[in-house]
Amino acid sequence: MKNSFDYFLKILFWTILQVFLYVIWTKAINPGNLIIIGLFALASSMIFAKNLPLPSFAVKKLIYFLIYIPFMFKEIIKANIDVALRVIKPVIPLNPGIISVQTKLKSKIGRMILANSITLTPGTLSVDIKDDTLYIHCIDLTGIDEKNAGEKIISNFEKYLEVIYG
Repeated sequence: MKNSFDYFLKILFWTILQVFLYVIWTKAINPGNLIIIGLFALASSMIFAKNLPLPSFAVKKLIYFLIYIPFMFKEIIKANIDVALRVIKPVIPLNPGIISVQTKLKSKIGRMILANSITLTPGTLSVDIKDDTLYIHCIDLTGIDEKNAGEKIISNFEKYLEVIYG
């Protein structure tokens, strides 16, 4: 019984989401359009329901996600300022290198979001992910312990992503 109920919830959720996105995108609320879009959304949801996830709506995850977005923007701005200051100095202080750091994140999508977040901040680039180890290219490793540098880079991102993705 639970499987058929989950299947029904998946179809219902994805149908409503598709209609909602259509209304937001087109700003069309004509009842005829909504019926046709609703039928197409229902059909596509039924066809792909086996492969679609049923999202879990945890309030804590939503709150952490809403906090993560401005946090991410703040980190991007800080990193941009750091790189810009390096560029305008007479002698550019660079000591590039690649460090490896282990993450606590268990889910693949959580690790992917972490790697993308690191890459979006100037001065760092996620080079590779192998299981729970990230390889990160940094523009300056002068006088920095490799382990502490890696922990410093990922710890702030991890505290949010661990709650959101596990």
